[in-house]
Amino acid sequence: MAINMSEVILQLMHDRSMPEDLILRTIEETLLAAYKRRYGSMENAIVRFNDEREVSIHAKKKIVNGEEDGVDPLWEIDITEARELHPDAEVGDEILIEIDPRKEFDRLSVQIGKQTARQSLREIQKDSLYAEYRDKVGEIIIGYYQRERNGTIYVDLGKMEGILPRKYQSPRESYHANDRIKALITEVNKTPSGCQVVLSRTHTDFVRGLFEQEVPEIYDKTVEIHKIVREPGYRTKLAVYSNREEVDPVGACVGPKGGRIQMVIKELEGEKIDILKYDPAPRRFIKNALSPAEVRDVIILDESKHQALAVVSDSQLSLAIGKQGLNVRLANRLVDWNIDVKTDAQFAEMDVATESRRAVSALFGETDNYGEVSRISELPGVDQAVVNALLENGTDFIQDFLELSEEDMKNLPNINAEQLDALRKLIDEYVVLVEEEEEESGEDGTEIAGNIAETEAGESVAEPKTSVSSSAENEEAEEYECPECGAKITLDMTNCPNCGIGLSFEFEDE
Repeated sequence: MAINMSEVILQLMHDRSMPEDLILRTIEETLLAAYKRRYGSMENAIVRFNDEREVSIHAKKKIVNGEEDGVDPLWEIDITEARELHPDAEVGDEILIEIDPRKEFDRLSVQIGKQTARQSLREIQKDSLYAEYRDKVGEIIIGYYQRERNGTIYVDLGKMEGILPRKYQSPRESYHANDRIKALITEVNKTPSGCQVVLSRTHTDFVRGLFEQEVPEIYDKTVEIHKIVREPGYRTKLAVYSNREEVDPVGACVGPKGGRIQMVIKELEGEKIDILKYDPAPRRFIKNALSPAEVRDVIILDESKHQALAVVSDSQLSLAIGKQGLNVRLANRLVDWNIDVKTDAQFAEMDVATESRRAVSALFGETDNYGEVSRISELPGVDQAVVNALLENGTDFIQDFLELSEEDMKNLPNINAEQLDALRKLIDEYVVLVEEEEEESGEDGTEIAGNIAETEAGESVAEPKTSVSSSAENEEAEEYECPECGAKITLDMTNCPNCGIGLSFEFEDE
């Protein structure tokens, strides 16, 4: 007798989101388990479904002549009984005999079938939920607070229950019954009781997901996030860049009147967020990473060891370091450099040689030939209007100006091409002047000095008029002028070749 299972199948599909083929397989396993319990074997049992979702179970038996060979009731049927079911039956044929579960199955068989059905449904549901949520790892999901035990919060996710461990909870957040909880799916595990979903609100990808939801430019990859570092509950730093020149990455993340970032801050319960522009140049990236502090200069101390020094004003020191060193610590992690923050006075006391600064700058294709002068405002004769315009653009140091591309220089506001050319010439002239002074001072800075005087013997003492190196090789090649006639003389001469006056050379020690 066929049993209509349409309503049961539809209810399981709706309530447990199970596919129809798995439900049909579960019903089949249930009937086979009951048949085995009733008859001791299910090898000859066959379960069939028709188009109306009606299910029936049949026993396949062989037709025999019971009077001659006897009959095994489990596997065989007598020819006389077989012809009552099918008139054309013959000995040796096989026949399917329909079984009515309501009449044939006893109470214990039915109980076994129910247990099998429950176990099969649990396994199917566990596997389907695991497959569904495993593909959602890294996504943000919304649930509701259910209960808390030993610091772990249990979250109702609808189809199943998720857990929010204490280590993945922000220290500034607290929850109550039925509170909405938005969190990131970090793990999905199979357990004996079902499927376990682990949630987190402290992961950096949680912040990334929130910005993808609030900022369309990040979602469509116009603006991309380079790196996120976070101290959950206190501060997050976000380095972003744009794939299109006309799109400001920081402005896109902040949004009109700060609307976008405020939504993220609200979700993080007031956690501070610093959004800064990523720059492939280490000096600029370090300067940006220490925001909101204003950094005067960044000096690369050791490029191979990623050690740098940031110079700030006295008023910006505490802001650059942050409470308990949080700001500079996050900046270190963001740029992957070891940053030491100093004030102008502290930097002046440090023994950082000018030659070391030049060597470091050369690593980035730059030549620092402007000696001790580092700021544009310190150049002699510089146009103050140009200085002010560059300061408004965040360019204070000569090195920063030299790093600007031609396109960046054209886009500088309140500065025309003539003023830029004049500034370049001023830097070039000053560089030449410094190089000449260095050449005149000699390699080791030693100068030959003396005064021209006459001796009692009437000999004149010739003294050098130019600064030269103190090495013997340079002394022999140096030429001087005769104090009487002005002819060229050298150190190896005792008399002037022109006027014949006796010569003597005296040198004063430094």
